[in-house]
Amino acid sequence: MIIPCIDLQNRQVVQLVQGQELALVGDSPQEMLRKFADFPEIQVIDLDAAIGRGANDDLVEFLCARARCRVGGGVRTVERAQALLQQGAYRIIVGTSAFSYNGLNALFLHSLVDAIGRERVVIALDSKGGKVVVKGWRESLKFSAEEVIRELEPYCGGFLCTYVDKEGMLQGTDIDWFARLRAATTREITAAGGITTMDDVRQLSAMGIHCALGMAIYTGRLSLAELAQLNRTL
Repeated sequence: MIIPCIDLQNRQVVQLVQGQELALVGDSPQEMLRKFADFPEIQVIDLDAAIGRGANDDLVEFLCARARCRVGGGVRTVERAQALLQQGAYRIIVGTSAFSYNGLNALFLHSLVDAIGRERVVIALDSKGGKVVVKGWRESLKFSAEEVIRELEPYCGGFLCTYVDKEGMLQGTDIDWFARLRAATTREITAAGGITTMDDVRQLSAMGIHCALGMAIYTGRLSLAELAQLNRTL
């Protein structure tokens, strides 16, 4: 499955490079919904909530009322996850709170699964410099994604795995890294970060990995029509 992304910051649709540098401002949420209408699911990330600088709850609710959305950004409590579900989110993406410095935050993950159900949870397992990164990709932990992905399986229906080293840079991604992750878990994997060409999308799809796409579609490097056509064959 191909999943277009809508990232929200300061009440705008944006694309950042490696989660920090503003690269472009997209069209309105309404227009992005129109452009993405041929896709069965959209990924919505509230970047302000992710770094603890407010939230765009009304925009999230607007999007979730009109499309099937997986939503993340600032999900640090069970209550926040439940609130996003009430706003209409289909699935909840959890990143920072899934981890402690030395490993998993099992207490939080148990509570989350008990509250909303495992299949509603997508764990963001993001990598930079070979290590898992959290807090808006600003802090590295001591372990790699490959080392913890299997331990996380009881707590989620799938993983959102971002190759942060190339995220937003339109320089391609690390297909080998995603292949190692695919070999390490039977859970659903969604790839993000640096996916730039149709060949990238086809290689990942051939491994049974979903593709979350941002910069490549916002800049026109990938055709939405071609992606929608491919999506119908997957």
